[in-house]
Amino acid sequence: MSLSNYINLFKENKPTIIKYWLSNEKVSEILDLHRLDKKKFIQEYANAVIEYYIEVVNQTKKIGDCPIIDELLKYLKINNVTSDELFIICSGFKNALIRYSYKLEINSYEIDKEINFIFEQNFSGVLNRYSKTIKDVETALSKSLDIANKYIIMSRTDKRGIITEVTEAFCEISGYKKEELIGQAHNIVRHPDTNPLVFKELWNTILSGKIWKGEIKNRKKNGSYYWVSATIEPNFNINGEITGFVAIRQDITSKKEVEEQQNILVEQSKSAAMGEMISMIAHQWRQPLQAVSILIQKLPLMKMIEGEISDEVLNQVVDDVAVQLEYMSKTIDDFRDFFKPDKEKEEIYISKIIDKALDFLAYMLKVDTIKLTKFDLEDSLVNIHINEVVQVLINIIKNARDAMNEKIKDNNKILNIKYYKENNYAIIEIEDNAGGIPENIINRVFEPYFSTKTNKNGTGLGLYMSKTIIEQHSHGRLSVSNSNLGAVFKIELPLN
Repeated sequence: MSLSNYINLFKENKPTIIKYWLSNEKVSEILDLHRLDKKKFIQEYANAVIEYYIEVVNQTKKIGDCPIIDELLKYLKINNVTSDELFIICSGFKNALIRYSYKLEINSYEIDKEINFIFEQNFSGVLNRYSKTIKDVETALSKSLDIANKYIIMSRTDKRGIITEVTEAFCEISGYKKEELIGQAHNIVRHPDTNPLVFKELWNTILSGKIWKGEIKNRKKNGSYYWVSATIEPNFNINGEITGFVAIRQDITSKKEVEEQQNILVEQSKSAAMGEMISMIAHQWRQPLQAVSILIQKLPLMKMIEGEISDEVLNQVVDDVAVQLEYMSKTIDDFRDFFKPDKEKEEIYISKIIDKALDFLAYMLKVDTIKLTKFDLEDSLVNIHINEVVQVLINIIKNARDAMNEKIKDNNKILNIKYYKENNYAIIEIEDNAGGIPENIINRVFEPYFSTKTNKNGTGLGLYMSKTIIEQHSHGRLSVSNSNLGAVFKIELPLN
């Protein structure tokens, strides 16, 4: 009696064989232990394994010629199934075949022997391939660990914060040797600049069993510093108790240095802007102060000529002085409001932004006899930090004024301001007639500390900060080009 005489019965009742296979107590425990999806196991692997076994019995396939078993081995390996557990799974399949043969009442010594023979021959190859897979995985894992050791800044500590393990990358960035770190408290790399509240919040988080993420400034062995973006995660034992912590970090020193430089530039820009504003206040006050001076001098002059000062004249002088003083007070309020930071963006028409900037600059433009022309092609509503954009306009217009005063000696100074819509952007163009910016430096005017002013009064920060405000704060664009008259600065602000 041969198994081949009954193989079609096995083929017709694959679900029953699979049921016997997976109902095996030990097989079921392994699948549950590794959280293997039984539905997936049946659909993608079990059915195909039985088909392969049938083909071997029918001699249409040779033992070992089964790609699906190779896929099954990969699946089991990925889910950390051991060689011993693999043997139990395969034995469970063999036992399911024998059990089904008993159900069909075709069991005999010859059939059992044939099933065992095929199983032994097949399993020896499966075990060999699985062992090679394990070796390949171990080799790949070893390479991965070597890469991690060299390039990942990682450390482990016990629950008290004592270092138990560090990678080479941690040693390299901190400047310490491994033996200098193991056994030391992790605060060996704590930098005194870091606020103690940061570490208090860090420990509160990880001791509660949660993951902490943040940026920390650390100290190297030589006293210098480095910045890291850290993720610290607790480790637990089988009882759910914290046994220690693992921390993985990314070196962000370059990023923090750029941010620090940016902050310095911002502060310097604020100081430069404050100086410019004080200069403009002086310009704005010069005319009313002269008017007050003339009005006050009028009183003794009239007394000398007419012998007395009438109440009407006195009241008129007082009223006129009050008007000038009120104008001066309003100027102070305007400039004070200008330096208040915009907490939120506000909606405003482009024409109103331009008018705000020109209100600050009106007296300066008048004194320097600059002919201003506004071209209102199409007004539009934008949502911006108003004071910031006004600051940009003031800076660009003052730069144009300085360029014209330097290059144009007569009263033929022209400033054109044009605003319109284009491609979902509100556009402001500011053009002077100072001849333009030399082509060899026009691409550098937005660099920090670069200035075209020959009188050495330029800080080189105005246009850099203007570009930062427009492009980073307002999500727009700031560019410059030359026209037939001179430089043209173009501000593009996204429409609502």
